[in-house]
Amino acid sequence: MTAINDKDLHSLVDGELDPAHAARVEAYLASDPAAAERVAAYRRQNDALHALFDPALEEPLPPGLLTKPESRWPLLRHAAVIAWLAVGGVAGWSMRGAVEMTAPQPVTLARQAAVAHAVYVPEVRHPVEVGADQEQHLVAWLSKRLDAEVKAPSLAESGYGLVGGRLLPAADGPAAQFMYQDGKGRRLTLYVRRGAEGNQETAFRFAQESGVGVFYWVEGPLGYALSGDLEKSELLRIANIVFHQLNP
Repeated sequence: MTAINDKDLHSLVDGELDPAHAARVEAYLASDPAAAERVAAYRRQNDALHALFDPALEEPLPPGLLTKPESRWPLLRHAAVIAWLAVGGVAGWSMRGAVEMTAPQPVTLARQAAVAHAVYVPEVRHPVEVGADQEQHLVAWLSKRLDAEVKAPSLAESGYGLVGGRLLPAADGPAAQFMYQDGKGRRLTLYVRRGAEGNQETAFRFAQESGVGVFYWVEGPLGYALSGDLEKSELLRIANIVFHQLNP
């Protein structure tokens, strides 16, 4: 019998297996808790992405897409870029309040951070581009690409160690993502990008994006967003730690 591999797991999640093959994979998952958790994480990732972007399917086509074919290409290229960017593509401040965003939002700082979190947190082999063992290089590289001083805060006092980070595309330039993990395998991500909606408001804000909690704020030229599947109060506590390390 052929061994179950990663392709089988992804195909199961995507509903691409015939019933007999799917039953064999499900039986394998029943005997392998680690693989079952990976599949559950893949499904949560899919659910998050669908919840974030399926509403766009209900939007009417831009008028330009209904015109003559030769005029469609610039718009199609623009739409492709937006889709890629969307996937790719507090304590001291608590007196100022945390504003909870409940209405559907466009691809904002919080939403970009939540999507990046949902995409990369389930990864087992390649959760980051550069590991924590190269932290100095990682920080220097991301600082150069964002053209601003970027830091990787230490969350050791909260039980989270740095896994590493990666460079990501944002709506108007590059973004950075740092990933942290605790002893139970739970992960947090800190998303950093320039020009966050041109907003210089430094008060913490909170958004709930498809089960992912995000505390985000703007400090100078950079926008920050801490994302995780934690209780709001706990995420806020860790966001405090991040903020004070970035602003000693």
